[in-house]
Amino acid sequence: MTLFASLQLRKPLVEKLRRERINSSIEQLKSLLGPEFLKQQPDSKLEKADILEMTVCFLTQLQQQNLQQRRLLNHVNKLQSSSDKNLTEADFSLQTSITKDQSPVHSAPWRPW
Repeated sequence: MTLFASLQLRKPLVEKLRRERINSSIEQLKSLLGPEFLKQQPDSKLEKADILEMTVCFLTQLQQQNLQQRRLLNHVNKLQSSSDKNLTEADFSLQTSITKDQSPVHSAPWRPW
């Protein structure tokens, strides 16, 4: 048997294995999408293209949520950093005024509440 004939016999087998991998991956995507996402087309059998489109939509939504959460977290961190800085400055100015104006023996202890 020549090399060419051997390759011709292997080609259909390789193609069959490739299709099986694709089908298996699509089934995995379908199971990962979850029932609430698959309810969009309850009566019709989902085609492979439908599953792929739903997966793209789902991943896009996740990506947008992730971006919104990162923006919110950055905003909270900035607020917290600004608040910490303001508190530190307020504590320093309050402590400075107490030591200048009053002797610690005669003043009530400072409490933040």
